[in-house]
Amino acid sequence: MKPLLFTGSAVAIITPFKEGGVNLDALGELLDFQLENGTDAIVVCGTTGEASTMTYQERAETIAFCVRHVGGRVPVIAGSGSNSTENAVTLSREAERQGADGLLVVTPYYNKATQAGLLRHYRTIADAVSLPIILYNVPSRTGVSIAPETYAALAEHPNIVGVKEASGNLGNVQKTAALCPEDFYIWSGNDDETVPICALGGKGVISVVANILPAEMHRLTQLCRQNDFAAAGKLQVHLKDFCDAMFCEVNPIPVKTALGLLGWRVGELRSPMCPPSLENLERIKAALAKYGLPVA
Repeated sequence: MKPLLFTGSAVAIITPFKEGGVNLDALGELLDFQLENGTDAIVVCGTTGEASTMTYQERAETIAFCVRHVGGRVPVIAGSGSNSTENAVTLSREAERQGADGLLVVTPYYNKATQAGLLRHYRTIADAVSLPIILYNVPSRTGVSIAPETYAALAEHPNIVGVKEASGNLGNVQKTAALCPEDFYIWSGNDDETVPICALGGKGVISVVANILPAEMHRLTQLCRQNDFAAAGKLQVHLKDFCDAMFCEVNPIPVKTALGLLGWRVGELRSPMCPPSLENLERIKAALAKYGLPVA
């Protein structure tokens, strides 16, 4: 059996910036908040972490800092995807060198690779490292989706252990589960689909909302693991408005704005990301108030 990197809720953690780079002190505070509230894994330098606007050196330093700070208490999974296979290999090797426990590799964006191209891309990366790899399927951002049959072919590689599934296509999730072996694991990539995907055999979620509500997302996945889907469903419904508010504009604009409102030192959004509209800013504030989170 391939290793199961984590079960439960992994936070797709934001990257706090300051003038001249990453604010590692602020990142340490955010990591402590996550660990104190039951988060089961840290995903660093992903979409929510604005990795596409970071230099290679910033990414390496941020991954290394996370690994040191977490100190083995939970797995640290590094985003290392790129629309260039060669660049993804470089990023993946560097993440391995910095001590990451696993990799999250998004489908190549903009290129719109064919399924044959996806097979070549992922096999090349998996051949270049020894770490377990989680594929990341998010067609709304990349323009390409991994087919269930492609998952089945990639599952044959010993280093490819599963997928963060954010397509919103629960039919394909079912087909993937049917076609792939038991040690090809599925995690929800959408907070509001955590319970449905866990009910289909998923192992948890890689969560944006956990940046704000880590204990609640951990609890949600714990209920699923205990097969208490009645209680999990009620909690999922309770969290729905908050999930929607955290995606009222493109991620990570809302969640990073929300953290700033709560007093966390998150710094700016890097261009081309920008602050939310005034209307959505009020929506974010209202969501925080509804869930009892005091704005600083």
